[in-house]
Amino acid sequence: MRTAILISSSETLEGFASGLSQVTENETEIDLPPLDDRIGSLKLPVKGLLLRRMNEADAAGIARPGIILATRSGALVHAPTAATIRYVGPLLDYGNIMILEPQTDILFVFAGLNITYGKSGQIITEGTPLGLMGGLKITASADITNTGLSTFGDGAGNGRLETLYIEVRQQNVPQDPVSWFRTDKDG
Repeated sequence: MRTAILISSSETLEGFASGLSQVTENETEIDLPPLDDRIGSLKLPVKGLLLRRMNEADAAGIARPGIILATRSGALVHAPTAATIRYVGPLLDYGNIMILEPQTDILFVFAGLNITYGKSGQIITEGTPLGLMGGLKITASADITNTGLSTFGDGAGNGRLETLYIEVRQQNVPQDPVSWFRTDKDG
């Protein structure tokens, strides 16, 4: 109930994430593996190409406190570490988002998913599938069709059409995801 009120009253992702860190509904405290020695070496949740860094303005001049990765259509997004799912579902104009809490006062926000797996309050292990990026169409016969890729110009960079927004918050303060995840090469 408190999460629903928070969703309806939030005007920004930052406001929602800040409020979410203070909301717990029927959750038991659980000890997850500490992250301190893994900061900087966490695997990105999806293979992708870094398009925008933290606080780098986009074409509209909007700077966000996270990074944006270009991914392949239908790419599978995984949990970078064991965590509690704090929120899963649509929010504002971000599409479907997944917010993970790998330890108290740390949140990982993943926005732009097409399909999500899991539910709020669920404890997941590292590598657990979180969802799929968009760009795939599933037909009635269960065939999967890629609707986002051009067959013209093979190898011309047409394969990365979806974007995943990643934000890391520690004690409600945005952190640079590049300092948390390995982003040194095209995943």
